[in-house]
Amino acid sequence: MSVGLTLLVVTGILFLFGLGHNILDRMRLNDKAALFFMAGILVGSFIPNIPLGNRVSINIGGAIIPLVLAIYVFSKAGTTKERIRSVLASILAGTGVYIAGRLLPHEPETMMVDPNYVYGIIAGIIAYLFGRSRRASFIAGIVGVLLADAAQGIVNYANNISAPVRFGGAGAVDAVVISGFLAVILAEVVGELREKIQGGTKKKQMGFHDGEFVNLVDFDTEEETEDEGAKEK
Repeated sequence: MSVGLTLLVVTGILFLFGLGHNILDRMRLNDKAALFFMAGILVGSFIPNIPLGNRVSINIGGAIIPLVLAIYVFSKAGTTKERIRSVLASILAGTGVYIAGRLLPHEPETMMVDPNYVYGIIAGIIAYLFGRSRRASFIAGIVGVLLADAAQGIVNYANNISAPVRFGGAGAVDAVVISGFLAVILAEVVGELREKIQGGTKKKQMGFHDGEFVNLVDFDTEEETEDEGAKEK
């Protein structure tokens, strides 16, 4: 079993034992939803790619389900600012993966590690650096890899290159899973460290929420607005 799929299985087991609930809460996911998506990615990765047209196909576990999950998390983003960051981080992560694909050897067997692992790590790091929050980082980690595939497909079409484009296929599920998980882990670990450091500072007007510093006054105002809207409904 590949690294990406192994990571899914291990994480699913940890969730079953009650670990990682804080991360799921901040992602606006419950245990059942998280396990459902993980199982879908795992099973879907073994289903043959669905052809979309000439030399283009898509994998259920490696692209469709992760994209649905990313859209769901995007819909749960706390602010417009977070949504904008997730979009920009996705584009930058996709750019990083595309450039890496151009620079790395075209013969995977000449590399010591699977290039999909490298793509996943690159996308995950860029996604965290520019996404900042857990949700935005996770979205960018997944969407960035898929955008890189889309960019390669456009380049192939423009240059009349016959190489097939497989969204989420041919081992790309590893890149998608690794990038999404790595982005969230970085946001969680670094976020906790920043929270502890912030606790010893004099930033009385600043607080730590969902992996990033926010102005407590603005945050309280947003919370009150959301509560009022909920009451009106």
